[in-house]
Amino acid sequence: MKYVLFYDAAADMDRARAVFPAHRAKWQEFVARGDLLMIGPFSDPRQGAMGVFATREAAEQFVRVDPFVLEGVVKKWELREWREAIAS
Repeated sequence: MKYVLFYDAAADMDRARAVFPAHRAKWQEFVARGDLLMIGPFSDPRQGAMGVFATREAAEQFVRVDPFVLEGVVKKWELREWREAIAS
């Protein structure tokens, strides 16, 4: 089981660019620990972004500390369980 975190972007893309370095630094910590498997925006950033986490706990912890959430870059988020069909 994996856990997919969906972010809906707020309208202020200038704010997103300003906060991005802190957001990137935070997700790199989760990648280094093996908790975050994939992350990124959709091709149209106004459609938001998603991240795939190894555990629910890691995804929930990320939301609590992510500068994008704390600084209002994300207007809402949703966490879903995902049953990966093709695992390596």
